[in-house]
Parts: sequence; C-alpha cells; structure tokens
Amino acid sequence: MDGVFRFSTPFGDGWLGESGGALCALRLGEPPENVPERETPLARTVCAWLAGYFSGSREPFSAPLLLTGTPFQEAVWRALLTIPYGETRSYAWLAEQAGSPRACRAAGDACRRNPVWLAVPCHRAVGSNGALTGYAGGLAMKRALLSLERGTS
Repeated sequence: MDGVFRFSTPFGDGWLGESGGALCALRLGEPPENVPERETPLARTVCAWLAGYFSGSREPFSAPLLLTGTPFQEAVWRALLTIPYGETRSYAWLAEQAGSPRACRAAGDACRRNPVWLAVPCHRAVGSNGALTGYAGGLAMKRALLSLERGTS
C-alpha cells in the first residue's frame, strides 16, 4: 500500500488505501501503522463518491480498483459489482456467478474479506430466502445501507 487517507462517514471514521493509483482498501476504523498518510487525486475522487453515496446518489463506483484475493474471491467481488444499486442477490447466486454453484459459504466468506467496503457492495448479498445474514459491519449497518439505497431510511 502506497498511502492512506482518512475520511468520515455516518458510521464512523475510516480510511482508504491506495496502491499504484488504484483503491486497494476502504475500511472503517484506524489505518495501518507505518503507511504514509496523504491526499491524492484518487483519495479526493473516492471521498467525493462516498459523500454522494451517503447523500443518496446512485452513481456507480468508477475509480480504479486493485482487488487481491483468491481467484474465487475475486470472482465473487466482480459479481458483487454487477448487483444494481438498491437490489440484493443471494450468496448462492454469487457462488454460481463465481463458477462454484455449491460454494455459498465460501461466497459469504469472500464477502466478509472484501477489502473495499461499499465500492464492492457486499452489503447487497443476502441469504437465499432474502434474509439479511452476516456482514462485517454488523446487520444494523447492512440494513441501514440497504435502506439508504432503497430510499427508505
């Protein structure tokens, strides 16, 4: 990671990580130690997108991403990017899109390991019956993000 930049959200303070001009981390909490903090054009772009997102903008995330995981995780993350704003898809659907239809739990684990919260919208993944299940930020946050996207918050 070349650098980090701090930002604020309705859910608390967070940070983004940049590597080679691409977003590689977008997280809540404290940034890692020993990584220089700096504002870059990418950081400004991502922060502007975040401000718009939390204001109800439907603009898709379009900054360059650097997603590093297993081939299956990367396939799940690419599938998450295709879920339209305000809609959900099941973990089974994600597993199928990633080429392993029976790997629902692994699809859920890939969502949990998503390095770029919101940019890759893992909050749009739900159980096969539509129930809100598992989310690294907690179910209350998942519910709030979906409500925001559906205009019901």
